[in-house]
Amino acid sequence: METASRKRTAGAVALVVVLAATAGTVVLGALLKQPCTGADWSDGRQYRRLCYTDVLPLFGSEQLSGGRLPYLDRCAPPSAACDEYPVLTMYFMRVAAWVSRGYSGFAYANDVLLGMCAIAISFFLYQAVGGRAWYFALAPTLLLLGLVNWDLLAVALAAAATFAFVRGRDRGAGILLGLGAAAKLYPALLLIPFAADRLRARRTECAARLAVWSAVSFAVVNLPFALLGTKDWAIFFTKNVDRSPDFDSIWFVACRRIQGSATNYCTWSPRLVNVLSLLVFVLVVMALWRWRAGREPDFPRWTLGFPLLVVFLLVNKVYSPQYSLWLLPWFALALPDLRFFVAFEMADVAVFITRFSWFGRLSAETGVPGFAGYHGVPLWGYQAALIARGGVLVACLLAWVLQPQERPPEEEVEVRPLLAEAS
Repeated sequence: METASRKRTAGAVALVVVLAATAGTVVLGALLKQPCTGADWSDGRQYRRLCYTDVLPLFGSEQLSGGRLPYLDRCAPPSAACDEYPVLTMYFMRVAAWVSRGYSGFAYANDVLLGMCAIAISFFLYQAVGGRAWYFALAPTLLLLGLVNWDLLAVALAAAATFAFVRGRDRGAGILLGLGAAAKLYPALLLIPFAADRLRARRTECAARLAVWSAVSFAVVNLPFALLGTKDWAIFFTKNVDRSPDFDSIWFVACRRIQGSATNYCTWSPRLVNVLSLLVFVLVVMALWRWRAGREPDFPRWTLGFPLLVVFLLVNKVYSPQYSLWLLPWFALALPDLRFFVAFEMADVAVFITRFSWFGRLSAETGVPGFAGYHGVPLWGYQAALIARGGVLVACLLAWVLQPQERPPEEEVEVRPLLAEAS
């Protein structure tokens, strides 16, 4: 009894340390963004000092300075582009704007709210995998990109859904996945491995419960705005369908090589790229699934969430910098190999630095005020970092297939109960 009590106390102390470390990483990230915490970027500081964040420019472009309600109140003028994010993310931004004043206040409010999301992620991870939560808490990706956009909200909901799933709470997991999809669509992908895990265990009703409650929670959040709001509710969906391959995607690298260097934009048909991306995504995920099942027939199907997200990011036409946050919890959950995690972090940091350095160079070349004399990384340097990161992620996929799923020894069950249950 005394030994069990000591273990619980040690576990509680370790959890507090992990949460404190997460908070420290977010604070350092906020300090990194501090030079950009203001409305005036006319001197090019966002690229010169690597402090760029979407939060400041979107405070203005999403028209959050007044009391306008996203989707329900039209943009002014009506031709302006705003309300470009899913419902929960837009109202997360709206709440941050309500409790703050001006650009700087908005930035600080988001730092606090997103920091709370990061702490929640570490909490759920620690409950699942104990000390592996350090993979997230101390990740350079969290420091550099956690406050660039609002993805930590969706990552927190996805982490909570995973927590609920491995606890056997399928209704709660489904609700959280639906909410996550209402913040950023990617958590909906996790429904595939979660349902497959239940079907593998011949628990069809549990798989159905996951799917139904995911759909219900997503609909409850979105239907009021779809029915009562303006056409702006659909902007997020239509914009992404028609979006060209972004600078960060392998599609852009390939497009640039094929069409030549006459332009810095890819002229390929976005809809053709959509179809090809989906086809490659499905084929690669199915191949990885069959390969892993052939090697280890009883592997936990829910861990397919890791390769599913990796393949999605590799073949998608957009890989915005903050999307790497999606993967951090899954390194702890499904590929707890420090070598691959460190390799990914090094490559991701290289992409971050070269991306914004090249953006500064491009701004100087096109005559943007404030960038005169700026000499950043050339495009080939940025694309080399992208290819290196892609290579690391491919290696991670192979490692996930070839390495058996780790199961904790019996004496660790009290500290890491969820992983023990899931395995």
